[in-house]
Amino acid sequence: MGSLVAVTLISAMLMIMSTSIALSNMNKEKRALLQTGWWNHHPNISNHCDWEGIKCNEAGSVTDIFALELSIPPSQEMLEIGKLKVTAFPNLVTLDLYGMGLRGSIPTEISTLTKLEFLYITNNHLQGSIPVELGNLTRLCGLSLYNNSLTGSIPSTLSQLVNLTFLLLSFNQLEGTIPIELGNLTQLTALYVSNNSISGSLPSTLGQLENLQILLLDYNHIQGPIPGEFGNLKSLQILYLSKNLLTGSIPPTLGRLENLTHLFLEHNQIQGHIPEELGNLSNLDTLHLSHNKIFGLIPPKLFQMDKMHSLYLSSNQLCGSIPFKTMKCPSIATIDVSYNLLNGSITGQIGCVNNLDLSHNFLIGKIPSLLAMNSILDRLDLSYNNLTGKLNKALATLSYINLSYNSFDFSQDLDVKSNIPDYCSFPKNSLNSYNPPDFTSCYPSIQTNYRTSEAKPTIVFVLPIILTIPFAILLALYFARCMSRTKFEGRLAKSGDLFSVWNYDGKIAFEDIIEATEDFHIKYCIGTGAYGSVYRAQLPSGKIVALKKLHQMESENPSFDKSFRNEVKMLTEIRHKNIVNLHGFCLHNRCMFLIYQYMESGSLFYALNNDMEAMELNWSERVNIIRGMAHALSYLHHDCTPPILHRDVTSSNVLLNSQLEAFVSDFGTARFLDPDSSNQTLVVGTCGYVALGEGFIFISKIRKSIYDFTE
Repeated sequence: MGSLVAVTLISAMLMIMSTSIALSNMNKEKRALLQTGWWNHHPNISNHCDWEGIKCNEAGSVTDIFALELSIPPSQEMLEIGKLKVTAFPNLVTLDLYGMGLRGSIPTEISTLTKLEFLYITNNHLQGSIPVELGNLTRLCGLSLYNNSLTGSIPSTLSQLVNLTFLLLSFNQLEGTIPIELGNLTQLTALYVSNNSISGSLPSTLGQLENLQILLLDYNHIQGPIPGEFGNLKSLQILYLSKNLLTGSIPPTLGRLENLTHLFLEHNQIQGHIPEELGNLSNLDTLHLSHNKIFGLIPPKLFQMDKMHSLYLSSNQLCGSIPFKTMKCPSIATIDVSYNLLNGSITGQIGCVNNLDLSHNFLIGKIPSLLAMNSILDRLDLSYNNLTGKLNKALATLSYINLSYNSFDFSQDLDVKSNIPDYCSFPKNSLNSYNPPDFTSCYPSIQTNYRTSEAKPTIVFVLPIILTIPFAILLALYFARCMSRTKFEGRLAKSGDLFSVWNYDGKIAFEDIIEATEDFHIKYCIGTGAYGSVYRAQLPSGKIVALKKLHQMESENPSFDKSFRNEVKMLTEIRHKNIVNLHGFCLHNRCMFLIYQYMESGSLFYALNNDMEAMELNWSERVNIIRGMAHALSYLHHDCTPPILHRDVTSSNVLLNSQLEAFVSDFGTARFLDPDSSNQTLVVGTCGYVALGEGFIFISKIRKSIYDFTE
């Protein structure tokens, strides 16, 4: 009896002690959270497990910290990552400090969190090196240190994280080589090391990562050949090795990557032939081999791939004819083989291409009627070749056309007066002394220096002087240009108007727009933004357009005016099927507006925030919208020269047509990037959009934004 009482007392004491320890730990965790100052806006909620971004287990111990939505005072002290005493959370499973603007270095104490499975410190301002102690977090499944200012090398101790499924280190200042030990991370599905200063060669051990789906190593200083072992990455879907110093040839073993959809090797020093084995990549969507030293023939199999959408082979040393005869339709939409040594004529199945650039080659013959009559074709550049023959009138329907520096026959006039392309170029020295009216050279630019024919005799007169007195001539040309610009700007200042509506006569189009909107009556307004309103207008032709008009008050604000003009400049430089089409613009001191293609289904924001619309937006349609956005943003980052950073990608700036196809809009804050400048690592804007060089993944609030969208 006595022993039973003793056992009961001991059990009770142990229970009390256990409860006391648990309460002590809970109080310790609560104090640690309060000491950061990040949760001071919850003073009336006693249980810290109910605080925003905090999740606890049944025992009341913190297991997850999500600081995504916290509003931290922007003081230097408050933004120190060391404010969070991580040792107070022994049961922590997830630590997510995304985009909080945190500073300082990564605390080595994080390595004591032995139960930690997910560590996200993405989009902050952390400095210093990656602690080697992180290799002690053997339960870690996800590690993202993406977009900080981390320096030093990648610790080889990370190879101890055998459960790791993704490792995101892009957009930092990391140096050194890629540790060969990373080949031990056999569970890895995503490895991002792009936009750093990594050097050395590519470890062949990376070929052991059979579960790897995305490998991004672009924008570094990696040297040497591409290991043939990369052909063992049977799960790989996206491979980015662009903007490095790679040499050697393309391994034929890459043709074994049957799941590969995107292969980007541009801007390297790769030599040799294009392996025919690449034609075995049955799921390949985009192949980018531009700006290398590749020579030889273009394998015909590249034009026979069922899912190929974009083929970029420009700026190489390719020769022979272009294998259009073997091309499958309607798969390939974009072909760029410019700046090569290609010859022969343009023949074959080319009636399904949307964007075709064959410029700067040695092509001969005529433009085939099948190409000219292609209703899908939107952009055509055949400049700097040896093409001959007459031009088909159907070419005037294109939005971009450049046929300069050829030997075309203009014995007949072209009816293009009422349908001028967005961009056309026919320099006079290539027209056999004939110049058709209204088809000389037209650039829809917001700034143009007009030159008159009086400049020609001037150049002839001063040519001998140029050879003897170059300084005087340069000075004279400088003043002549200033006078020309002054006269032109004087005309603009007098009228206060700079107007360009393509496919219409400017004056008539302006009157049509004023009439269609009844001078921008409120009943035609379909939306209002930060600095303008959007109107729906039906033109006399029956075409419906959307007008984005700057508010009168904002038009006097230099910053709004600059943003508005920047949007015009951007949209005159780019053209893509998933980027909203700019039909025209008016920049007047009393009225400023843009003319867009009309989107029947409104914005993605409306579709997601309207219960009825959201219910009708099924899974496949949502995936298709994401795909369209990815294509548009990929085009801006990889196919524009220089690249363009949108800087304000939100659901409000993604428009949907009647087929629920996505179109990216609103380029008021976009900017061109110098590819050789450090601004390549800048990420700005309101949404946290990250470059599509990062595998078409929106890192910004990935679990919240993307999951909310797909649920």
